[in-house]
Amino acid sequence: MMMDEQGKVWFTARLRPPANPDYCKQGSDLPSAKVAPQATSLRQLSRFDPVTAKWDLINTCFTTHHLYFDDDANQTLWTSSGGPALGGGLVGWLDTRQFRASGDAIKAQGWTPLIIDTNGNGKRDAYVEHKDPVDPTKDKRIAASFYGIMPSPVDDAIWGQAMDRGFSRVDQPGYLIRVVPGPDPANTALAEVYQPPEGTFGPRGIDIGLDGVVWTVLSSGHFASFDRRLCKGPLNGPTAAEGKQCPEGWKIWRMPGPQFSGLDPKGSANHAYYVWVDRYNTFGLGANVPIASANGSESLLALVDGQFVNMRNPYPLGFFTKNVDGRIDDPGAGWKGRGLWTTTGTRTSFHGEGGKEASPKVYKVQMRPDPLAH
Repeated sequence: MMMDEQGKVWFTARLRPPANPDYCKQGSDLPSAKVAPQATSLRQLSRFDPVTAKWDLINTCFTTHHLYFDDDANQTLWTSSGGPALGGGLVGWLDTRQFRASGDAIKAQGWTPLIIDTNGNGKRDAYVEHKDPVDPTKDKRIAASFYGIMPSPVDDAIWGQAMDRGFSRVDQPGYLIRVVPGPDPANTALAEVYQPPEGTFGPRGIDIGLDGVVWTVLSSGHFASFDRRLCKGPLNGPTAAEGKQCPEGWKIWRMPGPQFSGLDPKGSANHAYYVWVDRYNTFGLGANVPIASANGSESLLALVDGQFVNMRNPYPLGFFTKNVDGRIDDPGAGWKGRGLWTTTGTRTSFHGEGGKEASPKVYKVQMRPDPLAH
């Protein structure tokens, strides 16, 4: 769910059965359908106006999962699809400026496959499919799909995070993915993929600081950042589809807590569902502080200057949060005027405190300057 500057609320929502209309398929005149026709879509988009109580149902050809607004002239709404088995290895978008002006969701939508510049010429060309071996004279498509998605605040790139084998059901590692749309995204978008360092795995969620540093959390029990500015070698060419270039761009922090018996002690049994970057110091720990939704420790886990700040939620036992957001209500009111909002909610709430009577809850979290502040 996202709210736009007009106060309207946007959702990824299932509107219909999976079979797509003809304008999504082979033979359509839509630019994206000419490149990557889509027979099915499992989830689409909707918009709600709380003033008029009106819903707009937006029938997309591509599957949607998470969504985020870009700060571009078209106010583009970028969407992830969840996984390759769900979304076909695509990233999709809606030109909301065009949609608001015309109401035509068909012409306002677009999507592109994820294409790696494996021939190394700096532009998108004819490509081989993801199941085909690399051809050094062509580019290569990959099957990875975004789960988390985030437009960069420092350039035109769109960053995403793709699940590994355990979630995606595709035999490939998890990645961070950078997509540069270009002037005609359906035909010009190029992607870069980056694997987490050896000994770590499973990126889950993504966010970006105002400095352009990308943050994720890893299923191996690590907090991770990736700074593309630190890359020294080429980022395209025949080996680029493996995602092993630029190991120097990564920094890794082991999450606090024990490790499972028999596993690498450099990892942790702690884990997080997602990650959020507090760009504007809404909480009080500073700007550009990443905060993990650490289900493994029932806490919000912030990383401040390389040190963890573990914010345990004492109630309920089994606190399970999937994300967090910040809000400054009164910038002149100190800690009282700012804070984080989060939830607890799991599909198996009956395993937690309260049993079958337990229900999801919303929490406001604030950082007092000292324990007696009030």
